[in-house]
Amino acid sequence: MTRTLTTGSTPTSARIRLTAAGAALALVLAGCSGAATGGQSQGTDTSGQPAATADAGSGSAAEASKPATKLEDGIYTADVTTDSDMFHINETLNGKGKLTVKDGKMTVHMTLASTGIVHLFPGTAEDAQKDGAQLLDPTTDTVKYDDGTTEEVYGYDVPVPAIDQEFDVALVGKKNKWYDHKVKVSNPVPATDADSQK
Repeated sequence: MTRTLTTGSTPTSARIRLTAAGAALALVLAGCSGAATGGQSQGTDTSGQPAATADAGSGSAAEASKPATKLEDGIYTADVTTDSDMFHINETLNGKGKLTVKDGKMTVHMTLASTGIVHLFPGTAEDAQKDGAQLLDPTTDTVKYDDGTTEEVYGYDVPVPAIDQEFDVALVGKKNKWYDHKVKVSNPVPATDADSQK
């Protein structure tokens, strides 16, 4: 009977040990939670850890809200990304554009995939169709593919309000219909002399 009782049910002493262990664990977890909450609410820093956690959160918010670092005047190579497979940097350029900074104003030259986009506008499609809207005219750029063939495509000099932030660019094609898109310029690197000539 002793053997059956031991395997079929938990002995009283074992139950007591499990209950005590569970209670101790609950107290430890509650204590840790209370200490973390108390440390953050009081704003005191005895160990350095709670205050560091609070500072990290406020630092991230401050980082997101502060203005982007301004670049010195010059020419840069930068990543140019868009929200569309139909509107993007020509494949020969590996997603790169030439960023020019002059008198603190930034402009990126976007060499596109074809001549299908006839105008760009730095803003929304709605604003592009208003009286007096200043549309961007294309340049004719020549690109060279891996197989040695060349092609003439359109390029545009687009104003850049900030680095690493999406901005509105509207486009119109040969069917005279405007579309809204987003563009982001990031990772500017000072261009070499060879890059500057492109």
